[in-house]
Amino acid sequence: MRILGVCGSAAVVGMAMLGGSAGAAPPCKGSQGTVVQRGHVVQPAVIHERVVPTAVVREVAMAQVPGDIVDVAVGAGTFKTLAAALGAADLVATLKGAGPFTVFAPTDEAFAKLPAGTVETLLKPENKEKLKEILLLHVVPGSVMAADVVKLKDAKTAGGKTVMISTDGGVKVGTATGMAKVVKTDIKAKNGVIHVIDAVILP
Repeated sequence: MRILGVCGSAAVVGMAMLGGSAGAAPPCKGSQGTVVQRGHVVQPAVIHERVVPTAVVREVAMAQVPGDIVDVAVGAGTFKTLAAALGAADLVATLKGAGPFTVFAPTDEAFAKLPAGTVETLLKPENKEKLKEILLLHVVPGSVMAADVVKLKDAKTAGGKTVMISTDGGVKVGTATGMAKVVKTDIKAKNGVIHVIDAVILP
């Protein structure tokens, strides 16, 4: 994509992918004319005050689609321990799958609350199955938004276990071992949704 000209105070954008040399720049909004590139007439489309080829409109829309759950978590920068744990448990491919999934994601601070040495021990290859069991307690099949979570008393996890859900003193999710508080909700990914929690859910 490259800038072909200026329409009022807004830049008019052309698609370099349509050919080596673009034709006439798109007209300003309200003016007459069509866009011709590589001998073909391209119907213009309006984005706010700009008139650009429809191919650009599609590209802009695609750029706004969020990544999958793993990409969104990694991009947030506050789930580095979770990302490492998913890798050690071979769950990255699963959470990059079609889903949808609802993930109650512990932050790095949540993992830091565990007793000293717990995370390091769980990340060892010989503890892979134990780590996987713990991580799957944080994954519920389906895309469950916050408005629906508060209506539930419990939920079946991707690992086959059940986690309890409470709205007493804020929304919490967990097991008899302990409950984690939901501190941020409805972070959308293309294959589900993430709710941030302040503690790690344990069996």
